[in-house]
Amino acid sequence: MIAALTGALVAPLAGTAAAETTSYPVKHPKLRANPLYEAGPLPATTCAEPPVKRHNRKLARDYVDAVIDCLETTWEQHLTNADLPFRKVKVRHLDRIPKKYCGYKTDNADSQAWYCDKTGTLVVQIGKEWLDDPDDLWLFYMTASMYGYHVQNLVGIAHAYDVAPYGKRAELLEQARRYSLQSDCFGGAFMKSVWPMEGRTTKDVNYFRTLPEGDARGEERWLGKAADIRAWIKRGFATGDPGSCNTWTAASAKVA
Repeated sequence: MIAALTGALVAPLAGTAAAETTSYPVKHPKLRANPLYEAGPLPATTCAEPPVKRHNRKLARDYVDAVIDCLETTWEQHLTNADLPFRKVKVRHLDRIPKKYCGYKTDNADSQAWYCDKTGTLVVQIGKEWLDDPDDLWLFYMTASMYGYHVQNLVGIAHAYDVAPYGKRAELLEQARRYSLQSDCFGGAFMKSVWPMEGRTTKDVNYFRTLPEGDARGEERWLGKAADIRAWIKRGFATGDPGSCNTWTAASAKVA
């Protein structure tokens, strides 16, 4: 699960501007005071889960596509009502994502997903790790959180993150964690907007709230520690409101 998580949630990092002096805390208004934060909770909708089976890649891909359809319905309504831009995400299912994709170096994870903000494309590689137990909400969570990067791209957060200056490398890493954790939180907010889901119980909710397991930060800590990932998912799920996902004004201890 850890290898899969790292591959799934690593944020695009190219284009982040360096600066000679530190600019902490982050000051860009598109990050700290984005209009999305004032748009209110996501609209309540329904999202029917298609069947999945162990080791059946086709069904898993169909499942991801179905969740994408639900995400598009919810986010299009939400962003349009807030006079914010919307366009559909492009989705590609690949047996193996190229080692260099969208200007980034991918890893060797068996299962992973990457979002390219340059083309608005989500590429998904579903391997054995995600097919061993596809009915545990992992695919739902992965898809919802990855779509969060698309939302960040639509509302200007991705561009503002790319140009945000930083001083020491530690500051760059913290900005990357803020970016990634916000996407996790958006995923939690979407889950709340379609909950309860037919056939799901409190046990499923509890599992969802404990994702991920272990420590997913990697050697350089581009991602938040597992406890912080869980905390931001929980925050999004508790409110259903993307406005609660403003990681850019959170204390450093909340994005460690």
